This record gives sequence, C-alpha cells and structure tokens, in this order.
Amino acid sequence: MNYYLGVDGGGSKTLAVVSDSAGRILGRGESGCGNHQLGVELAIRNIREAAVAAMKQANVEHADIEYAMFGLAGADREPDFRILRPMIAELGFSKHGIVCDTVIGLRAGTKQPDGVVVICGSGTNCFGVNKRGDSLQCGGFGYAFGDFGGGSDLAIEAFRSVIRSWEGRERPTLLTEAVLATLGYTSVEEMFNDYLDEGKGISHHLAKLLFQVANDDEVARGILQRQGTELGLAASAVIRKLGMEHDKFDLVLVGSVLTRGDSEYVTPYIEKEIQSVTGGCTLRLLTMEPVAGAILLAMEHSGDTVGSAVYEHLEERLSVKGIRTA
Repeated sequence: MNYYLGVDGGGSKTLAVVSDSAGRILGRGESGCGNHQLGVELAIRNIREAAVAAMKQANVEHADIEYAMFGLAGADREPDFRILRPMIAELGFSKHGIVCDTVIGLRAGTKQPDGVVVICGSGTNCFGVNKRGDSLQCGGFGYAFGDFGGGSDLAIEAFRSVIRSWEGRERPTLLTEAVLATLGYTSVEEMFNDYLDEGKGISHHLAKLLFQVANDDEVARGILQRQGTELGLAASAVIRKLGMEHDKFDLVLVGSVLTRGDSEYVTPYIEKEIQSVTGGCTLRLLTMEPVAGAILLAMEHSGDTVGSAVYEHLEERLSVKGIRTA
C-alpha cells in the first residue's frame, strides 16, 4: 500500500492530508499561513507543522510517503520556485512536487486532465491546461497588475460605495446601514473621519455585506456583477490563448465568493463572458477541498492508478462541508 501527502498552503491557513492508494484519508493537519510571500520562515514552519500532524495521525513516517505534493499560494513565477524548491526540500520527502494552489484547485474539481479554474477568495486567480498539456496563468498579482476582486477588493468597494453615496457621488445604498452597523459607527461622517485620522485598514469582512443586501440593492449587485465579469474575462483569455475554444472541459469555480450559496449574483456573469468564447465549457463548483487535488496529483506523479473508488473516498472525506478522517 502506497501513502501520499497532499498540502494546500494558502495565505490564511495550511491544510495537509495523508491518504493511501485507495484515496482513504488517514490523517490531517492544519496550521497557519503557507504563502512564502508573506514570510518564508512563517510559511515553512506552518507547512511542516501541518504535514507532521497529518503523518502523526496517519501513523506514517517520511519514508512511508510515496509522493508528497505541495499546492502553494504564491508559487507563481520562477523567482518564487527558486525560493520554494530548497524550502520544501528541507522537509525531507524523497519524491515531491510543488505547484501553485490554482493547479490543485483545478485537479480537485474535474476528472479530466484539461480544464480551467477561476479562484475568488481573499484574492483572484485563473489557470488553465489544454489537451496538449500546455498551461497558462492569468492574474493572481493584484489590482495594479490587472486583477479585480476577491474579499479584499470587494470590501474596499463596499466601503467606498458608502462614502460615495454619503458625498452624493453614488446613489443611496443599503450598504450604508450595513457597513455602519458592522463597524460600530452612528454616521458615515464619523466613520470617514475616524478612518482618515487613525489610518485604519478596511476589513475584508465587509465583502460579505454585498451578498447580504444584494437582493434589494443595485449598488451591491453592480459590484458583484463586475466581479463576475472580471473573472469571466480572465477565464476567456486563458481559453483563447490555450486554443480551447472548440474543446469540451470543465471550468471549476473555487473560493468562498464563488462557492457560497448566494453566488448567483456573480456566477451568471462569468458564464456570460465564457459563452462568447466557447460552447463546450461546463461550470462546476468545487465540492472537495483543494487539497484533494494535491493527493490526486501525487498519485499521478508516482504512476498510481486513479480509479473511481479514489474519487469516491476523497469526496466522502474531503467534502467542503467538513473534513473527516477514517
């Protein structure tokens, strides 16, 4: 029996799981930030902590791991990999691989080797692989480099819409009452001055207010529509550049903004952009934790067979509704 380690290292948390060759999850471990761009020492400490915890629960040692796959936020460019290769090598797994977390998100969401994934969580990203194995990433580097959205940007949009409405540059919005209540102010003027005087940052938690009022608020719906359109534009660009217009593949939707129950304010606009490029694309919400993609890639890199039973076991234990161990 072979054993595999999958790691999903994100900006806020790192999740590691150990499975056997049948896809049964034997152990899990969780820790904090696994993105080296937010601190190399912090990231390696958290990745090691999560991996060790997963192996301890599974009762396996480093030598028992046939292959370890690390899907890491920030693994975007060669300068990143020059940092990550020695960092991950220090963990002591004889056979291992490193990919961007977009890659494991895609692999967890489709049973095909090709496809496209859009991610909208704290930030946004898009990645695709065609039938020839060519891959392309679009986005993931922030607003100044062409992106829009994710929790951080959406929170800013909510905050500034309240300011603009108060000043008369925007129509009245239900976001005003929601933002003031959330932040504990009695007026927009009080909030405006306090944030300026104290140099406060805008909490990403304000993003959820857009969904709370969207049904009755045109301003909130407009922000969410722009989010969907921008994600659709990124996916369309990847599809065109990889020559996938006439292929049949899945577009996997990943991240809290897309997988929450009220994503209907965003998803239709993704689909609208995609339909202008291809008719062979099926939108699929990610139903498993992205770390499942790391396990599947680890199996494939080691030459193990990924059969239907593997998917069944992973879906049973790594559902986004909650991770369970055998």
